Order: sequence, then structure tokens, then C-alpha cells
Amino acid sequence: MTELKDICDVHLHDEVKVNRIQEEMGQVDISSMSKLFKVIGDENRAKIAYALCTDEELCVCDLANIIGASMATTSHHLRTLYKHAIVKYRKEGKLAFYSLDDHHIKQLILIALEHQQEVRADG
Repeated sequence: MTELKDICDVHLHDEVKVNRIQEEMGQVDISSMSKLFKVIGDENRAKIAYALCTDEELCVCDLANIIGASMATTSHHLRTLYKHAIVKYRKEGKLAFYSLDDHHIKQLILIALEHQQEVRADG
């Protein structure tokens, strides 16, 4: 039986490529991208984001029912999502209606779900 070696036996293979990618990486905000995925990485916040992919506004009380959490817990998650520009809201009397901040968030959620379906199908 042969052993799979998943590491390189050399220190550097393509210095030009490495330098180019490091330069490109220095010009984008990887830290903010990482934080975005970390915020959506919480299961309840992911559920909220998915629920809002319907392109419909949902009030806090409806979102709480959808994710099976209290209004306080749901509001806490929504504040976190709002702080990271994932959702936006508007007030109407005593109600607060939430929606995704823009179409990019919806694309991220749907692409991640599509990826997971492909991984399961291949596995």
C-alpha cells in the first residue's frame, strides 16, 4: 500500500506565482472576508440569512419562529448580522422588518448550499 504524501518535498516551486499572489492578497481585505464567513458560520445566523434569501422581508418575531429561538436570541443574531452589513432593516410601527443587505449575500448562501449538495453527491 502506498502512502499518500500531501506535502511538498521542496521549499518553493514557483516564486513568480507566489510573489504575484502575495501582492494581490495585500490589496484586498482578507480579514473582512474572514469575519463575514465567521459571522455567517453560526448556525442560527446562517438560518436567518437563508430565510431572508426569499427576497421577502421578515419581522423579528417571524424569524424567531422560523429558527426556533426566542425573540431576544434572534434579535441578538440580527444585530450581529446588521453590524457586519449582512442584513438591513426598517421599522414599521412596533415591527422591525429585516432583509438581506444586498444580492451578494444571497449568492454566497446559495453557492455554499449548492457546494454542499455537490460534496454529498460525490461522497
